[in-house]
Amino acid sequence: MALFRRVFLCHLFAAIAGAGAPAIAQEPPLKLIVGIAPGAGSDIVARLLGERMAKTLKRPVIVENKPGAAGRIGNELVKAAPPDGSTLLFTPVATMAIFPHSYAGQLRYDPFKDFTPVSHVANFVLGLAVSAQTPVQTLADYVAWVKADPGKHGFFASPAAGSIPHFFGAMFGREAGIDLTHVPYKGTAPALQALLAGDVGAVLTVTADIKPLVAAGKVRLLAVGGETRDRAFPKVQTFKELGYDLAASPWYALFAPAGTPSAVVDKLARAAADAVREPALNKQLTEMGFEPTGYGPKRLAEVLKADFEFWKEPIRISGYKPGD
Repeated sequence: MALFRRVFLCHLFAAIAGAGAPAIAQEPPLKLIVGIAPGAGSDIVARLLGERMAKTLKRPVIVENKPGAAGRIGNELVKAAPPDGSTLLFTPVATMAIFPHSYAGQLRYDPFKDFTPVSHVANFVLGLAVSAQTPVQTLADYVAWVKADPGKHGFFASPAAGSIPHFFGAMFGREAGIDLTHVPYKGTAPALQALLAGDVGAVLTVTADIKPLVAAGKVRLLAVGGETRDRAFPKVQTFKELGYDLAASPWYALFAPAGTPSAVVDKLARAAADAVREPALNKQLTEMGFEPTGYGPKRLAEVLKADFEFWKEPIRISGYKPGD
């Protein structure tokens, strides 16, 4: 009887204590969909961003990798997600501004109709690199090296067919008057393995992904593709500085499904901006070779439109067809 009374009183006191407490609605986790496998640059940035956003939003943020079709699967999943702010797409520029041209008529999404811009997160830099085992020391050396034997040295690797590195390399070949042949790989890691094995003469990819190899002296970075020098490689000149009228500023950004309420979008955009401008993360991204931005929805929409128009003609001229 005494035991029963104690148990009864414990339940009674608990009920009284909780009676005046308001119910707290627990928001579901925020999912960041990344259309590539774990480990690459965009996956790492997404995870760092999600960790900071979780603190600001006071809700869990989960990164879900949905690799396949060069990132298009991730876009399709977010397009079909409820427009309630619980699912965001973290993507590079390619899926939104390149693929509508390179996969014209084949995409299952429209970058303007099916998504709402949320936040421009960071710019990244493209770089042309060669193995340190080659005699090539400069971009001028590389051009001469390819001209001397294009059938042997004119193959350049990129992380994917139809990607920005692919088309940027084709643009450089035309500008330099050299016969370059594109060799696509399924990601940066196999492209770099091919470079180190001597299977290709050069690689064009994100500089952040080759930084460890440059630091180890295994790879030489010859030029970078931005309007200004890469802060991670301040001594490496841009293509423009070296006499080629080439520049591109690829980026990572967040998009929500179309129809997401503006108040929800603004809240998520503020959280993303606060995250990338937070000193520790800002420094970390910069040291990795990225340029943190944190632009809001309006600016991201403008950047997307400009890049969509910019890449239209180079892709048309390249004659690229899916499967090339």
